[in-house]
Amino acid sequence: MDLQILYWILVAIMFVGAIGELIPGMPGAALILGSICIWAIATKFAGIGWPIFAVFFILILSSAIEFLATYWGAKKFGASRWGQIGAVVGLILGVLGLLPALPFGGPVIGILIGPFIGAFVGEWLFRRKQDGESRLKVAFKASLGTVMGSVIGNLIDGSLAIVAVIIFVATTWDLVPLL
Repeated sequence: MDLQILYWILVAIMFVGAIGELIPGMPGAALILGSICIWAIATKFAGIGWPIFAVFFILILSSAIEFLATYWGAKKFGASRWGQIGAVVGLILGVLGLLPALPFGGPVIGILIGPFIGAFVGEWLFRRKQDGESRLKVAFKASLGTVMGSVIGNLIDGSLAIVAVIIFVATTWDLVPLL
């Protein structure tokens, strides 16, 4: 295969991966990292230097940021340990497609609402009134924080993936003759 065609196919896959990072549960970073590895092997590691290693670091960091943002959102809105455990259980059930069991979009919708439902149930079952607030209000507030943290984490994750693709293209652009 022509190196130029391979390059553009890999860049297209990377952009799909960057978009995938904005959607919970999609393998965006894996697509980008896999594309970089294929390019490195195809070019016998020509042009692979510290900027590409920075891309690897950025993508690994983006995964950690997504989880930390969800944790931060839950803590900021007052989620207890039980709410956080419920959010993780809800996320797992959502990934498996059990929440909700719809004929379309089951796992994707489950990933979006699973942590909310899980955090709500965890808080509602194990918390008592807090500063005069009802259990329902405390549970809803903790659930909202979990979801907001997750959304913020996905936005940061997607932004870092776009930066990673831009760094790759800027670093390897000179290696590929233009059409």
